Amino acid sequence: MLFLVAALLLMGVVMGSVAHAPLPVSLVAAAVIGVWLTVFAVRERAGRRRHTSAH
Repeated sequence: MLFLVAALLLMGVVMGSVAHAPLPVSLVAAAVIGVWLTVFAVRERAGRRRHTSAH
């Protein structure tokens, strides 16, 4: 949970600088963040399924 808070804080700092970055850099950063969030969601869902099937 602390990692997620730190990531959101870092994202806030990056969002402030994205206004000064070129559009292609912003799009690549957005894609990387989107992939990271997708991987996180898939891992969380898989963890929940594994945990509930054991009971």
